[in-house]
Amino acid sequence: MLSFSDWVTTLSLVFGGCCSNAITLEHITSRYPNAGVLITFFQFLIVSLYGLPKQFTFNDPPESKHAANGPNGAVSTPTTSRRRWIPRLKNRKIPLLPYFIQVALFFVLSTLNNAAFAYHIPMTVHIVCRSGGMIINMILGWMFTKKRYTMQQVASVLVVTAGIIMTTLSASKPKSTAAEVNTRDTSLYALGISLLGLALVLSGFLGLMQDWVFARYVAPAQAQAASDPAEQSSWQEHMFYLHTLALPLFYFSRDNISTELTRMSSSPPVLLSLPQSGPLAPYGAGLIVPSIFVYLLLNTCTQLVCVIGVNRLTGRVSSLTVTLILTVRKAISLLLSVAVYGGQGNMEMWAGAGLVFIGTIGYSTGSKSKDQKEKKD
Repeated sequence: MLSFSDWVTTLSLVFGGCCSNAITLEHITSRYPNAGVLITFFQFLIVSLYGLPKQFTFNDPPESKHAANGPNGAVSTPTTSRRRWIPRLKNRKIPLLPYFIQVALFFVLSTLNNAAFAYHIPMTVHIVCRSGGMIINMILGWMFTKKRYTMQQVASVLVVTAGIIMTTLSASKPKSTAAEVNTRDTSLYALGISLLGLALVLSGFLGLMQDWVFARYVAPAQAQAASDPAEQSSWQEHMFYLHTLALPLFYFSRDNISTELTRMSSSPPVLLSLPQSGPLAPYGAGLIVPSIFVYLLLNTCTQLVCVIGVNRLTGRVSSLTVTLILTVRKAISLLLSVAVYGGQGNMEMWAGAGLVFIGTIGYSTGSKSKDQKEKKD
């Protein structure tokens, strides 16, 4: 259970990191719509570098000595860990195979989500469509885990579906008046929506896999961590391996990454002045860099903050609470997107977005009512 200070820290990371990340992401993709893979690579890289020191230790695994303990036989008593010169990776709580499966799903859906911007998908539609994951989760839960849902949950999913359809259609009409251009833009838009739809399906399978991993490995590890303060939190291990094991997959996109870096390097330069105090102050030192690289750095850093916050949240509270908090976060991101960049909202789009968020909250409260009823029974 989170304490008050943990709640403040975690929510600050989620809302501060994720909302600001959405703003910088829209700035980059509006100018470089094909930079999705590049952005994903830097996001995975910084999360891996952040988590790397926490996964190494200079201690050998503790050995156990066996001592007689009455008629029941021998019991093990832990000995002090020995120091070593070369660091080693800490013992994992989760085997590699479940990580490989999660990594494959997570890498593909992250790449698809960012690649969708190349197909004229506005950020507002992007946010709303990604909020429809519960539809896929309900179908997959019914098919593979035999879950049953209340009427409120089913009705809420239908409301979300109607909202997503309304929002998608509201932005599907290109502004151009030429018939040939309209056909081309509509086809690109439809392909982009298809990418987001495929990412939603993969996200649903990833959720099923994470639920199984949590029940099989994480829950027992959390009980051990509660009794042993030296044990690292399971969310830190999960965050590190999920991003690090995916890095070699970017080798197959190296040409795209190199091309986009070259294009970005030709963006208008900006002068980054060093602090006006200190030994370099008399020289007026500064650094000239392409302006888009500043936004890429901000996007990467805010993604790290966002990922840390979401993983802290996922590892400490129920999935219901996570869904509610992330839904509110997406609503705020949607408002900020329109407030900062403007020109993306119309009445039909806002009505669809409202249906999505109302349906999400209705589904979550329906889950809570179902759980309380099952406990009473």
